[in-house]
Amino acid sequence: MQKIGIHLENCYGIKQLNAELDFSGTPVYAIYAPNGAMKSSLAKTFQDVADRTESQDRIFPKRKTIREIVDEHGHEIEAENVLVVTPYDEEFGVNEKTSTLLLDAKLKQEYERLLHDEAAARLELLTAIQQQSQTKTDIGVEIANAITQTTSGLDRALIRLESEVHDQADTPFADVPYDKIYNEKVLTALDSKDLKDAIEEYAQRYDELLSGSTYFRKGTFDYYNAAQIARNLTNNGFFEAEHTVRLNAATGSREIRNSAELEELISEEKNAILSDSSLRKKFDDVGRQLMRNVQLREFYDYVRDNEALLSRLKNPALLRQEIIKSYIKAHEGLYDAWLSKHRAAQTRRNELEIEAREQRTQWEEVIRIFNDRFFVPFTLEAKNKIDVLLGQTSIIELGFTYSDGDEHADLQRSELLNSLSTGERKALYILNVIFEVETRRKNNQEALIVIDDLADSFDYRNKYAIVQYLWDISDYDQFKLIIMTHNFDFLRTIQSRFVKYNSCLMASRNDEGVNLAPASGVKNVFARDWKNEFFSDAKKKIACIPFLRNIVEMTTGERDARYEQLTSVLHFKPEVSSMSIAELDVIFCDICGIEHAPVGNTELVHDLIIEQAENCLTAGTEDGLERKVVLAIAIRLLAEQFVIEQIQEPDFVRSINAHQTQALIQRYKSKFPADVERIRMLERVALMTPESIHLNSFMYEPLVDMSDEHLQRLFSEIRSISESSAV
Repeated sequence: MQKIGIHLENCYGIKQLNAELDFSGTPVYAIYAPNGAMKSSLAKTFQDVADRTESQDRIFPKRKTIREIVDEHGHEIEAENVLVVTPYDEEFGVNEKTSTLLLDAKLKQEYERLLHDEAAARLELLTAIQQQSQTKTDIGVEIANAITQTTSGLDRALIRLESEVHDQADTPFADVPYDKIYNEKVLTALDSKDLKDAIEEYAQRYDELLSGSTYFRKGTFDYYNAAQIARNLTNNGFFEAEHTVRLNAATGSREIRNSAELEELISEEKNAILSDSSLRKKFDDVGRQLMRNVQLREFYDYVRDNEALLSRLKNPALLRQEIIKSYIKAHEGLYDAWLSKHRAAQTRRNELEIEAREQRTQWEEVIRIFNDRFFVPFTLEAKNKIDVLLGQTSIIELGFTYSDGDEHADLQRSELLNSLSTGERKALYILNVIFEVETRRKNNQEALIVIDDLADSFDYRNKYAIVQYLWDISDYDQFKLIIMTHNFDFLRTIQSRFVKYNSCLMASRNDEGVNLAPASGVKNVFARDWKNEFFSDAKKKIACIPFLRNIVEMTTGERDARYEQLTSVLHFKPEVSSMSIAELDVIFCDICGIEHAPVGNTELVHDLIIEQAENCLTAGTEDGLERKVVLAIAIRLLAEQFVIEQIQEPDFVRSINAHQTQALIQRYKSKFPADVERIRMLERVALMTPESIHLNSFMYEPLVDMSDEHLQRLFSEIRSISESSAV
């Protein structure tokens, strides 16, 4: 893979892009793209290649999309040879259950999808049971506590109930409101000796009566079971289909032909039991116990209306399990769906452990690289290292040790994230990036690595750690890197470390599409470019003026006459804006240590600025930074000249000693408040021009970021109002 040919049309907002990247002389290209130019769109297009997915234009999906990314032989780049590294992929390390499992990205994402499906099925089941039970408590915790006597064993509880739920024929307790019984006040009362004894005596007599019933049988066909069966038969149209039910008893059998007969029989059997005088006395004993406490009267009212439930309260824990099983049975379809997804996730995890065995050593190396290179207040370690070494598992799980001076604390991932800054949290994502790269390196796999602002939002120490790591991997012959950024300072950093100057590109957008051109101004643009062509290029001569003024300011100070002279051509001052080119040349030679200036040119610098700004409107599509400086200076000069001529206040203008542009605009707004359109234009001047004029050799990213087109349009508008006001 020595060359990459790129031809794109209508790919995620890239209307058209044609480029060839020749890696035969360099392993790395760096592309600076201002926000909105194409960076994320190009990264997404390469990701489509890696995913074997068709690209498209999301805004105009009906447009025909062309995506051709080929090598020097004209062959399409293979998906497995493309790795796209985005600024921060939330799929890495977000899911609490898998964020500490060290698997490669594809394995982890597959497992996370399985867990997501399982979690969704569990939530659907619990939501249905929550509604069924009418409880205000967390029903998942209640189920876990009832079955496993822990608050966190929900999955174990649901699995343990599988055979019982499937073997259960009906749902006798599905309509029991859970909170009526299982609340702190009732459970405390049920645990008291007097009430326990009263309920035990009631239950004993109830069981005696049940064993003597004609049709009811203890534990198989009591009142609750019979009522549930009656409802199910009726609701499912059993009797409407002219089926019958035969009930057998010692005295003979009885055929039931409709729901009314069945409900009548159940009612007769129930009343025969509940009307027993001895049972009534024992129920009254229970009632007296409950009525002593005003807080238990609601429970008493419920038991009085559902008396057949009272006999089961001699064992509240067992009844709770029966009630929960009825809730689950009522939603058996959702329960089975969760079981299926749970088992699929568990099965796949076992398979992943086998696949992860080969990755284990690699992850240990990745952890070492991370701990050695990145500056975060925690260290990583394999918390299940013993299990891994003993062969009990193949998947390394991360542990986090937070350090503050001499104190250290082992934290869960959720606790750690709450203590970290955004940049420190994103550092965890770098783990996955390192693993993806190191895996390819270990396998000697050829790869085109597309890096989309990986260092964005990191502090400088970690940003430099990323730069160093990119530098390191660029030395491996099988890797070719395309590093994209919207941060000009980052571009300058990587260029100064390991990216060749002629491998730095700048992206710009126009009506036809996106253009990649050689970068300019990456190094000190004043010292390396403009200064050397001061006498041969008029635009670069003008662009040097802010730098010359900076040098005077930083050396001899603002009281130096040269500072005032240079300022006079950056602001319009009627009395002093008359510096000639010859005078500017003398200042340049003086500052830069040149002995003799060329023969004097009496043309005014002000006129040269306007002339060269005019040329910028028709000079083609080159994107030299000097064009923007010339346009910005010319715009401000014309705007200030216009305002000064309109307000006609020479004393006010002479009194301005700082922030002249803003002071003039405020004056104009106060005198001509109705001139809304021109005020808006002048405000755009104040907004767009300062950063293109007040620049220095260390920080001029705003100048790079601003489009030529915006400055050209604003210059044309300012020139127009200046000419119209002069007529």
